[in-house]
Amino acid sequence: MELERTRKALAGAGLALALALAGSLAGCDSNGGPSAIEKKAAEMTGGEPSRGKDVIRRYGCSSCHTIPGVEGARGQVGPSLEGIASRAYLAGKLPNTPENMIKWIREPQEVQPGTAMPELGVTEQDGKDIAAYLYTLQQ
Repeated sequence: MELERTRKALAGAGLALALALAGSLAGCDSNGGPSAIEKKAAEMTGGEPSRGKDVIRRYGCSSCHTIPGVEGARGQVGPSLEGIASRAYLAGKLPNTPENMIKWIREPQEVQPGTAMPELGVTEQDGKDIAAYLYTLQQ
């Protein structure tokens, strides 16, 4: 059990490292299109980072979280999401993978019953878009 948990944590850390390396290429391309990190985040999640920012505002995530790049997102109830793409774990126990992030966003009470994070009825595509944006948040 512990070996499996360690293996998953290392896989999550590997993902974070890959994202960090991709982040070093960040910035808009010469045509003003998505940056390399945005393209990688979209590929990983099936979502669109630019839509994710709007979806985050629509669901009110900013009332609980500080979220870099999202206007007015200075909540103090939940953790800051700064650098979340570089974290090994989500919710203190899930390896940081796109699948787990989307599940945590969509079904936090299923992942961790009694958590302060509410079920907001996040659709599958909205969850992918939110995760895509969050995977652009590097340390």
